[in-house]
Amino acid sequence: MPSAATLKVLVVDDQFSVRQVTRMALEKIGIRMIHEAENGQDALAKTLEQPLDLIISDFNMPEMDGIGLLRAIRGNQAVRKLPFILITGRGDRELVVKAAQAGVNNYLVKPFDEHILRQKMEEVLGKLQ
Repeated sequence: MPSAATLKVLVVDDQFSVRQVTRMALEKIGIRMIHEAENGQDALAKTLEQPLDLIISDFNMPEMDGIGLLRAIRGNQAVRKLPFILITGRGDRELVVKAAQAGVNNYLVKPFDEHILRQKMEEVLGKLQ
């Protein structure tokens, strides 16, 4: 059972306000080690330079979108098994299929609150304490 307080989570979104909403939800869950990135390129660099337990990434971003980031992560031997939750404002089936084919661990539709985020995280990581 992972401890929420020791998890290292990277939140990736090009919108500051969405990163802050996600950060606040994670803090309510008990996550303390929260890192942020504004796009997929920045997120990939941060993922390769520090150990993480989970990536929570938006789909629509400049430079490299969430699916591109997921594919880059799954293609890198050192981090390929890193749990990944994709967040989007769209609930379309095509995106869900693309994400599943790329190896996403879970999927979250905006807007969400800490209860929904916790549920999705526990489906990926196991029960949080």
